[in-house]
Amino acid sequence: MLPKVLTMLPAFLAYFAVAAALITAFLLVYVNVTPYDEMALIRQDNRAAAISLGGTMFGFALPIANVIAHSDTLLDLTVWGAIAGVIQILAYLVARFMLPHLNEDIPAGKIAPATFLAVLSLTVGLTNAACMSY
Repeated sequence: MLPKVLTMLPAFLAYFAVAAALITAFLLVYVNVTPYDEMALIRQDNRAAAISLGGTMFGFALPIANVIAHSDTLLDLTVWGAIAGVIQILAYLVARFMLPHLNEDIPAGKIAPATFLAVLSLTVGLTNAACMSY
């Protein structure tokens, strides 16, 4: 058992590192697309920012996890991760269209719009993950 784990460890570390890099890159892009500073709001105990960003992160992580489980290469993971990121950004833009005051509501701490954005992100992420079947 231990020798098998040791032989698989480099692949695990490589996939984990690429996934961590994708998540970090996605978060950097996402927080620059939104007009408010989620991290500053979260530090101020703004639950709406935490809910919306948490849902978005999880919505992005779902397809990443699926690709890791089913892909053959790190290139697959990287390409599908980029696609997942674009889809999540589009989900945010749809939420902004559906809720025109979203950009004011999140900084104001309004939970309902934040919850809607989080659930939309999760729904899109789950659907996205299912579409990335091999």
